[in-house]
Amino acid sequence: MSDQPTLTDGTVTLRPWTDADVAAGVAGHDEEIAQWFGSEHASPTEAEQRDAIRRWRQGWEDGTTVNFLVEAEGAVVGNVEVRVKDDHIGELSWTLYAGHRGRGYGVRAVRMLVDWAVDQLGLVRIEAYVNTANERSKRLATRAGLQREGVMRGREVLRGDRHDTVLFARLASDPPITEPGGFRALLNSFLPRKRGISQLLVRDPADRVLLCQLTYKRDWDLPGGVVEVGESPQRAVSREVAEELALDLPAGRLLLTDWLPPWGGWDDALCLVFDGGVHDPSLLDAVVKETREIRAAEFCTMEQVVERCADFTARRVAAALANVHDGGPAYAESGRSPDTP
Repeated sequence: MSDQPTLTDGTVTLRPWTDADVAAGVAGHDEEIAQWFGSEHASPTEAEQRDAIRRWRQGWEDGTTVNFLVEAEGAVVGNVEVRVKDDHIGELSWTLYAGHRGRGYGVRAVRMLVDWAVDQLGLVRIEAYVNTANERSKRLATRAGLQREGVMRGREVLRGDRHDTVLFARLASDPPITEPGGFRALLNSFLPRKRGISQLLVRDPADRVLLCQLTYKRDWDLPGGVVEVGESPQRAVSREVAEELALDLPAGRLLLTDWLPPWGGWDDALCLVFDGGVHDPSLLDAVVKETREIRAAEFCTMEQVVERCADFTARRVAAALANVHDGGPAYAESGRSPDTP
């Protein structure tokens, strides 16, 4: 095994630990580090720091762990580590010492380590697991070019309590974040993705509205469903109606955009109501219900809508009906116009 190298980008240097670094390692620890690593004490003893350095040297010899001391402006500012797992996958962690956070050292160090691990260790995937409450480390992971892949529930135990962690990762095949495609992919990994729901307002000549009785809630609702990733909302509602009711009903113009606040364990969503046109009541004869989701389908008067639907759904139906003749708000929140007191 060759000697562990020294890496630098001109501002931050990654180098092997020496016995002379024990005091700096001990002094850099504080309660913030202890919190996120689950340590009982804010700082290790000198003996514990020496043991850690010996383990890191052995890890280098074994090819299982690479831990670099991070140096900047002549000071020891932290350390970065990658643990080599099976199938050419590495697990990344980092520590920034007290008094040296918020200066970009960690971002530079993580970028250098990841680039080096891909090029020199042949890793094809490098992962980092960050406590969902650790905002500083989540920002660092993102700025270092790791894409956010999701939340792993209950993965981590700290001081006896189980916590959720955010999984960040970079693939060797990911384009650099200095390129437009790489930067867009990075942004797309953590920017909010709001749920979209598309519904169809189908009426009969008496202006009754087609409602569905659903298996998974007591309230009735307009036919439709959740828009899939990359799917047109207008096409989604026709797909949902075909899947749930076996009806071929092309969606017409958009009647209403209704924002649904978080409710009943659901995250917030945008509900788009499209015009499904006017149809003879005999349309119901062609319905074939998807029994896992639909109990019944009926044309209902507005009075029945109010009786059978949740209040916000009834308001949405009323607003969409008003918009058939351009008499209602184009945008609503929980079925109400934002201008409504």
